[in-house]
Amino acid sequence: MSASPGTSAVRQERVERAFFRGGRLTLENPAYKQAAGRLIEALLEDDLAGGDLTASALQIQATRASVAVIAGEAGVIAGIEEFGMLYRGYRVDVAPAKRDGEAIQRGETVLRAEGDQAKLLALERTGLNLLQRMSGIASAARRLQERVWQSGSSTRLVGTRKTPWGALDKRALYLGGVGTHRLGLGDAILIKNNHLALVASSEEEGAPKAIERVWPMRGKVAFIEVEVRSETAARAAAETFRRLQGTATDYPCVLMLDNLTPGQIEGILRMLREEGLWDSVLVEASGGISESDIDGYAACGVDAISIGALTHSVRALDLRQRIL
Repeated sequence: MSASPGTSAVRQERVERAFFRGGRLTLENPAYKQAAGRLIEALLEDDLAGGDLTASALQIQATRASVAVIAGEAGVIAGIEEFGMLYRGYRVDVAPAKRDGEAIQRGETVLRAEGDQAKLLALERTGLNLLQRMSGIASAARRLQERVWQSGSSTRLVGTRKTPWGALDKRALYLGGVGTHRLGLGDAILIKNNHLALVASSEEEGAPKAIERVWPMRGKVAFIEVEVRSETAARAAAETFRRLQGTATDYPCVLMLDNLTPGQIEGILRMLREEGLWDSVLVEASGGISESDIDGYAACGVDAISIGALTHSVRALDLRQRIL
């Protein structure tokens, strides 16, 4: 997918460089594989802490069987690689019928698995939970981004760190076509209101001080961002970024406009343009934005909208495992 017209290629490239780095979240990346494996195993161990009493009571034998995972609704599939890692770790063969990030329709087969009957039953719930959650995130992300673009806006959607499943949630965002934002606390510098409160008594005073303090780190982090909640603080932060950048405006410097209305954001964007600060910063809208009001924020012309609801309260996609 590519963004619709309306934002310069230079700004789009900076947004991509700052917030769209989810491509590194694959099982070929040892750090991601280790993080994903730890979480998946913890989920399985918790589920099987007392053994599978139902399978034991029914005297399910260790003979081979096959299952299929079927889509109960349309969406975007995500988590197939991680599902395969889980099942193959218990000597169950997995044959995907779809690829991660691919659109699926109701009734389509997502994958098939073959192995001992008892293992297929024991792994079922953890495997489905994995696929359903990641696919729910990817589906919601794809749907909302396409809705924004269809409205004529080139604004990009990104997730947040409100990720109960950590890197797995971030990969699901990536597979849905939206940005991951920070991959973790060690990935970029995001100066929020609590940081500013420790630096100065007001945002407009704290933002410049904080930016100057972290500026020497810019070569080691993906971007520097500061959260502001007023036009005065936004101006002070943008002026500081412009002064420190000099003529080198290529590095992603971001203003997070937090908990402001679309009307307030429009005023700040107008100020940035009128005062020659627009090219020195990227602008992200954040703070409780949901599907019900996303259109108004996208119409403002911000570069990015971050939505925590994509991961902290996502609805699982309907997927079902059936014995063949």
